[in-house]
Amino acid sequence: MTTGARRRRNRWILPIALAAIGAVPAVAAASAGGGTLPRSPGLPYAPRNLPDRIVLTPGSDPAREMAVAYRTDTAQAESQAQIAVSVDGPTLEEKARLVTGTAVRIDSSYGPALYHQLRFSGLTPDTVYAYRVKGAAGWSEWYQFRTAAAEAKPFRFLYLGDVQNGILTYASRVIRQAFHANGDIRLVLHAGDLVGQRDDLDHDDEWGEWNQAGGYNYAIVPQLPATGNHEYVDDLAPDGSESRRLGPYWPAQFALPSNGADPVKATTYYVDYQGVRFIVLDGTSALNLGTMAAQTRWLDAALASSKANWNVVLFHQPVFTCARPNDTKEIKAAWKPVFDARKVDLVLQGHDHCYSRLTSEAGREASARARADGSVQGPVYLVSVTGSKMYALNDRTPWQPDKVAEATELYQIVDVEPRRLAFRTFTASGRLYDGFTLERRTDGANILREIDEPTIAARRCSGTVGPDGGACVARGK
Repeated sequence: MTTGARRRRNRWILPIALAAIGAVPAVAAASAGGGTLPRSPGLPYAPRNLPDRIVLTPGSDPAREMAVAYRTDTAQAESQAQIAVSVDGPTLEEKARLVTGTAVRIDSSYGPALYHQLRFSGLTPDTVYAYRVKGAAGWSEWYQFRTAAAEAKPFRFLYLGDVQNGILTYASRVIRQAFHANGDIRLVLHAGDLVGQRDDLDHDDEWGEWNQAGGYNYAIVPQLPATGNHEYVDDLAPDGSESRRLGPYWPAQFALPSNGADPVKATTYYVDYQGVRFIVLDGTSALNLGTMAAQTRWLDAALASSKANWNVVLFHQPVFTCARPNDTKEIKAAWKPVFDARKVDLVLQGHDHCYSRLTSEAGREASARARADGSVQGPVYLVSVTGSKMYALNDRTPWQPDKVAEATELYQIVDVEPRRLAFRTFTASGRLYDGFTLERRTDGANILREIDEPTIAARRCSGTVGPDGGACVARGK
């Protein structure tokens, strides 16, 4: 990003201040946009007197705790929700209990809005609950979710790469296809860059598109997001020095567990869900804000204390790149040894706007030999993309990753069992592109097996022609 671009961005983005709402509501204001008009005509994302942007997130123990964030106009100063064990008749109000929370005010070109957060604690494992949230004009509809089981139990989760560009235009169809074609998704993992936060657009507009793309699914299925570099904004001080900070929408939009690394508790956390420990890291803070050592220590401790059958790590900047010419050397040096020593199973990433599955740094032939002789394999490193921005594959992709794709929007479905993990990658239209299983041996090691289902042909550009026969939209990085 150029210095001029930073100046344009900083003219409209001011620091955010958070304030809890207690008996007498106190609301802190933050400016998040200003001089540029929203991209979408007609102010479609203006806050209203009814709740919107309702996002469910898990507690660190989602068998007993969930959380919700939502937005209203400033007329609804109190953060309120009702929750009840779900029943099969229209009588939820009879046994619903009131839950209160906190709010923060954000001002954008759409006007002022309040972002509310509440936590549902003391829940019963493996139980369906219904909840609704309050706006000045009344309650939202009832939303249902199921708490996690207290023990290891089969479940399915969805993994999405960067949404970032073409959020509503293109990425929405991928997200909706994933939910439409795959029932009972219990978690959604986002590998960062949920939005673009570019200089010439109102960031509130992009977050409006992100919420619209997922719709009510984000309110009933717990979301596990990782930050990308585009969740951060750049500041230019009067003396010319530059700094980077988390944008205001992230901490307002997501009510995440508070068990992360001390310097970055807003963006690092872990969740234990039915036999899987999901660990979320912040690559941008590690690379740009000096938190690499603290996150590495926390990562090692979180893995050392894990009693889960499977350990999955989620962050944005990939260890092994598929578009950028060089691997992310700082992350590779700090975190890969921990992944190896602690026997991480999956490493889920984004950032490169292409697809890559890699199991051996030595290349796909080494991986194939290991599979053929039954050798232990792992971690498996994945990079994926969901939105419309595409990068060209780098010169290592013909030989290093097991599978790659270019100029292709994708989603991933992962089915978890106590001793087997099945990973499948689908295109935007729902065609199976890649897949494998990890099978747990009696000694605790993993064996990787390619799926025996038919997959479509490899998707790469051929010169200026894309894999669908039109123009190649992947640009060199």
